[in-house]
Amino acid sequence: MTRNPPADARPHGRSPARRPPARRPAPGCAPHAWARRTLAALALPVLALGAAGCSLKGADNVNEIAGKRQFVAKCGSCHILARAGTKGIVGPDLDEAFSKGLSEGEGRSTVRGIVEGQILNPNPEGAMPKDLVNATTRRDIAAYVSRVVARPGQDKGLLATAVQAAGAGKPAVEKAGKLQIPASPTGQLAYTTNKALAKPGPVTVEMPNMSGVTHNIAFEAGEHGSSGPGPVLASSKIISKGTTTVSLTLKPGTYSFFCEVPGHRPAGMYGTLTVK
Repeated sequence: MTRNPPADARPHGRSPARRPPARRPAPGCAPHAWARRTLAALALPVLALGAAGCSLKGADNVNEIAGKRQFVAKCGSCHILARAGTKGIVGPDLDEAFSKGLSEGEGRSTVRGIVEGQILNPNPEGAMPKDLVNATTRRDIAAYVSRVVARPGQDKGLLATAVQAAGAGKPAVEKAGKLQIPASPTGQLAYTTNKALAKPGPVTVEMPNMSGVTHNIAFEAGEHGSSGPGPVLASSKIISKGTTTVSLTLKPGTYSFFCEVPGHRPAGMYGTLTVK
């Protein structure tokens, strides 16, 4: 008696047909709940993630050193990112925004997509301008942020020296009644130095600002760090480009210099002037 072959028999010696495996969505293209929460925290339209999270072709050619420099210059005055040393308070704290999702096992490729999407399609009601950087720089920034965000410790190797530490320059020294204390050209909320020296008497203080971020320079008696009791002895105009000046007469002692733009002094934009 001939039996009908089972449905999965191998005809003519060939292997049985197999169903193709189900396709899994690429990282960043189908955000999980944590990603949606992060997008909400960043005030980012959900469509932005789809626009950028799926467009990482060529991302392996990114320059993370350039990404760090550009993040500090273009984004650091608004966002906190511990590894980059930025302390902006206008936008979300990126370490805080991404830490929960990363701790739940989501990939950093998803973070990269979110960051690139935020830059590409910023919230029209937010502070981030459209067309902040070009496509290459956008990918570089997103790659750097996704590598270091919510990670303890400090950058190493070439990343560690990509941007000079805020206020780490040589002390500014008064000469012939003039003292120059530039705002950091990198966009950091800092001056190029946090120390200055002068002799007693009249002095004109210049603050060059090439960063594009609004700053000024003001003085009060005493060394008070990130906050002081005042009163303000003298202050310059607030500018985003160019050079602003302020004149005052100094007596022997110590003075604090700082930026009066809200949030800048607490973020680290201050220093000490010693007069002797």
